Amino acid sequence: MHISEGILSAPVLLSGAVLTTVGTTIGLKKLDYDRIMSVSLLSATFFVASLIHVPVGPGSVHLLLGGLIGLILGWGAFPAIVVALLLQLLFFQFGGITVLGANGTIIAGPAVLCGLILHPWLKKSKKQRMIAGFLAGFCPVLLSAILMSGALYFSDHGFFKIAGLVLLSHVPVMLIEGLITMFVVNFLARVQPEILSMEVET
Repeated sequence: MHISEGILSAPVLLSGAVLTTVGTTIGLKKLDYDRIMSVSLLSATFFVASLIHVPVGPGSVHLLLGGLIGLILGWGAFPAIVVALLLQLLFFQFGGITVLGANGTIIAGPAVLCGLILHPWLKKSKKQRMIAGFLAGFCPVLLSAILMSGALYFSDHGFFKIAGLVLLSHVPVMLIEGLITMFVVNFLARVQPEILSMEVET
């Protein structure tokens, strides 16, 4: 889901940079520094999960696991994901420095939003917790694909077909992430429920 450099228009790049800066600032302010190890672990999880990617037009398709990060960290998902994106840029040239803000908004924004909305469901019944887990995996990928498609379209209307292809190509990823997140949430609820019971600040 990394967008390459030289694709997006200046207004889209600027908007992404501003939103990522704001989200990361809020995330750092709300971050409980007793949870730095969790943040580091989840940032590394995102880093590794998204290394295997398939190029699609000016972007790529890969696992994100952003919903799981958002469920556990809330706003802290923003700095966790942005740091991972920066390391991928430095080590593997994924994306680019000018599109770091846009990629951050596209990936971290939906992760935080869905995590904050769905976190209360984790304290309910097992069935509701599993539904929340699936939605936490499915919905962030859907929203990220929509944001990525929108960024391409508003940068150049000639990307209309590619934007549609990007959205369609992420459907399998949505389902896979939904299932993975559901099973991970259910597993954590049984073996280490305190991870999921941490308060998510709004």
